[in-house]
Amino acid sequence: MNSGTGILDGEKEMNKQETELPATGTDVAPAPADAPHAISSTESPGGMRTAGIFAAVALLAAIAYGLHLRSASEKGLSIATEEAAIPSVNVVHPVQGSKADDLALPGSVQAFTDTPIYSRTNGYLKKWYFDIGAHVQKGDLLAEIETPEIDQQLDQSRAELERMQANADLAGVTSNRWQALLAKHAVSQQEADQTRANYIAAQAAVDASRANVRRLEQLQSYERIIAPFDGIITARNTDIGDLIDAGSGSANPRELFHMDATHKLRVYVAVPEVDSDSIHDGDSAMLTQDSNPDAKISGTIVRNANAIDHSTRTLNVEVDVDNAKGVLRPGAYVFVHFNLPAIGNTVTVPSNTLLFRAEGLRVGVVRGDRVQLVPITIGHDFGNAVEITSGLTPADEVILDPSDSLASGTEVHPQMVSRRGQS
Repeated sequence: MNSGTGILDGEKEMNKQETELPATGTDVAPAPADAPHAISSTESPGGMRTAGIFAAVALLAAIAYGLHLRSASEKGLSIATEEAAIPSVNVVHPVQGSKADDLALPGSVQAFTDTPIYSRTNGYLKKWYFDIGAHVQKGDLLAEIETPEIDQQLDQSRAELERMQANADLAGVTSNRWQALLAKHAVSQQEADQTRANYIAAQAAVDASRANVRRLEQLQSYERIIAPFDGIITARNTDIGDLIDAGSGSANPRELFHMDATHKLRVYVAVPEVDSDSIHDGDSAMLTQDSNPDAKISGTIVRNANAIDHSTRTLNVEVDVDNAKGVLRPGAYVFVHFNLPAIGNTVTVPSNTLLFRAEGLRVGVVRGDRVQLVPITIGHDFGNAVEITSGLTPADEVILDPSDSLASGTEVHPQMVSRRGQS
């Protein structure tokens, strides 16, 4: 009875296990009744515990890595925020010297010799040989004038000289004869003296006539207009057949030619009284002109007026320039640069570096990545730049376009700007 009951209980247990198997869509053969049950390691309590530990460790590792990334990101953001909080400033070094050391003044170029050429005799222009722009040498024939009146007067004067000479010869012979008769007491002393006086008068008349001949010959030589020096013809105011009047003092004088000697030029400059003591004869000067700004022409101070013009309060200074190459032209407008002696250790900074504070004028200087507001003294104001006479050195790093709120001790990042990059 007991054994039958045991068999029945075993069959019920097997049927219960078959009904608890999951339906997988695959027929599973029932295990033999006498085979032992196989249990998977993962389904054992120990395996499940190990898998859970591994999963927990992986989760913790993922959480730790995420926290690490977040901490690193926050730290980087904090550093970037702190760096962004430090402002960047553009700085520039002051320039040694000052624009005031270069005194540039306008000047007018003049030819070393500037001459109008007039006729010294009356007549008609026969021919001219040189026109404007021509380079001529001293003694070159510029033009010829026909002077028929002078020619006739010269012929008459020469004939008159011959007559006077004949009279003088006769008076000389007569005087000699009367002196011989006087020795024999054949004539009186009065008569002998009279003949001697007539001879002397005749000689004087000959001399006067000869001088008149030379005068007319000189006038006749003025028929040829000759270049008085080496230079350039800058004007020709006559032509063939023009009536020529002698001299330049007539009511309506005619200048036949105008000549300039351009191998050497004079430049006259009006130097302000305040700078007159810095100008010395023999010093050098530099010339520039707007028509050719790249050309630098050297000159020399040769003389000055040694007196201040009371109306303009300036000193008239002459600068001579060697112009053998013809770089300059007479009448050109130029700028003459005088190199004045430097006053102390002056530097020049851009105008946009200045800070106007209640305590005085300041500039921001970067020293050790910190700002220092340095008091300065201005010499000359050049508009886009100012001359600093005290407070700065060429090694300082001066802040460009400083903010009104800039204060000493502020940490900054300086960035050097070239002189070309300055406004």
